[in-house]
Amino acid sequence: MKNKNSLLKKITGSREASLVIVLVVLLVVISIMSPSFLSPTNIGQIFRNNALTLLMALGMLCVMLTSGIDISITSTLAFTGMTIGLLQKYDVIHNTLLLFVIGTLIGLICGTINGLIIAKGKVAPIICTMGFMYVWRGMAYVISNNNWASGADVAGFSDFGKDGSVGPYIILTVAYIVFFIVMKWTKFGRSIYAVGSNAEAARISGINVDRTIISAYSIMGMLAGLAGVLSVSIYASAQPNMQYGKEMDVIAACVIGGVSMSGGRGSVVGTFLGAVIIAVIAKALPLVGIDAIAQNLVKGAIILFVVVLNVITQRTMDKQALMRREM
Repeated sequence: MKNKNSLLKKITGSREASLVIVLVVLLVVISIMSPSFLSPTNIGQIFRNNALTLLMALGMLCVMLTSGIDISITSTLAFTGMTIGLLQKYDVIHNTLLLFVIGTLIGLICGTINGLIIAKGKVAPIICTMGFMYVWRGMAYVISNNNWASGADVAGFSDFGKDGSVGPYIILTVAYIVFFIVMKWTKFGRSIYAVGSNAEAARISGINVDRTIISAYSIMGMLAGLAGVLSVSIYASAQPNMQYGKEMDVIAACVIGGVSMSGGRGSVVGTFLGAVIIAVIAKALPLVGIDAIAQNLVKGAIILFVVVLNVITQRTMDKQALMRREM
């Protein structure tokens, strides 16, 4: 009995373990309702179709750890993606690597502008990024001039992200490995957590708080720009309205993954699991026959359940930590 209680405490005392259990239960239930769901082809499509959310969730993790938020990310994605599409449409650049570099740099500039205004101008993150949500989306419409890049325009470039290509999976794998190492074992990773936990204490300890915040938003912008380029490659088109409203899925992935809205708490593993849960839900709801009108309702209910589970898990972890200190 004691061993069972100990195992239960370990499970409820770990956000990641709780998320794994939720994910396994989801997969089992969905597989019963749709036996073909766990086929290799379907799993591959889940990751490919949600590669943008998985990628941007890493940037949102950095931003939220500093107690910030960025709702301009899909507008940055659209502006970047539209630029990359037009460069090919008008035969300016067709080199795949160069297009990825240009798109990433555009996103980096957008994110850095956000960070500078938030850190140096002391503007609330939600206000600043709300403004730029309209600015970058508007820029995407302006440069498009009522045009769009079709599959024929990006024919060679789309080979990188087409169905069956390993390109998107390589980018995701490298990104998560790099972020896991940086957030867990580097000075910069520790600075991000410190600033979100207590900015004043971090400043007193010698951390450049403004530079850390600017860096977090720059990383977010860079990944949004990279996601914009990847979107053009995966979907073989570029339009000003691409990924409209999908920033909420990125934020939800982080929240489900246990990232605190008040900063200082969250992990790369939790973020990955949260993003995968969002991806599984999005893919599963149509397959199991849930009406399109009711899909958002079911999706919201599942997200709320997982968030409540995270709250309970965090309270258990805090209680166990307090008991250890008292001992």
